[in-house]
Amino acid sequence: MEGSAQKVLWPGDGLTRADLIAYYEAVAPFMLPYLKDRPVTVEVFPDGIGGTRFFRRWRPDDAPDWMRSVPYQPVTVPEPRSLILIDDLRGLRWWVERGAIAFHTWACRLPDVDHPDQAIFDLDPGRGADFEAVLAAALVLRDWLHRQGLEGYARTSGGQGMHVVVPLHPVHSFDQVRAWVKRVAEDLASTHEDLMAVAHGATHRGDRVTIDHAQNSVGRNTATTYTVRGLPGAPVAAPVTWREVAAHRLRPGRFTLRTMPARLRRRGDVWAAMHTRAFNVPDLARGHAAP
Repeated sequence: MEGSAQKVLWPGDGLTRADLIAYYEAVAPFMLPYLKDRPVTVEVFPDGIGGTRFFRRWRPDDAPDWMRSVPYQPVTVPEPRSLILIDDLRGLRWWVERGAIAFHTWACRLPDVDHPDQAIFDLDPGRGADFEAVLAAALVLRDWLHRQGLEGYARTSGGQGMHVVVPLHPVHSFDQVRAWVKRVAEDLASTHEDLMAVAHGATHRGDRVTIDHAQNSVGRNTATTYTVRGLPGAPVAAPVTWREVAAHRLRPGRFTLRTMPARLRRRGDVWAAMHTRAFNVPDLARGHAAP
């Protein structure tokens, strides 16, 4: 059932479902390439961000015929399911009208969902760290990648952290990519022990910035580029340049539903080059399953 366009989704900000639809209409030309052919997990807030939320991983029975999906056999259930795909603005609208706010994508593209085309470094501050520390950690990671001949692309997560994404040729397994990201995290944590740590479990503890390698697991998903998050202020997962990171003027709430369309009109997609980049990581050939 379609929800009211005037329903307030962010009570503290006065933002409605109509505002959210208008946002996705404005950014769709930039956002859709990041959704193309990727399985999507939809984060639904039926009553706005102050109410309950849940995730939809499978195509619902009432989805229209025009909405694409792909069969997938999860290891946890006996019957195949249909993964959600979103190809166009009407797909975004259909989900938003049914309570969706945020969209999360897998690190792989059809037709090969078994081999990731991205390595994702998820940087989050522990309780005693701030966003300045996240920026510093991202720069350390950038420099490490450069020394290996690799290019990472930085994005605010829409929360308190950042993602650094390395585009890959899809030739290695999720286990291998996850193991490689973990080894990089361990290397950086050992050489910058006052700044960085390897994430353990679902929480980020302590006063350092943690690197979470688990995002590179089969079926895991990460907030996609330009998605709005279900948080106060309606922040957006926003691509940024390394010059912006190095200037240390970025803040978690800078990019929002209200501000991102103007940034895109002014600067375009600062990640555009990533669509034509992909790297081989020789060290992945020695990868092994990470816990």
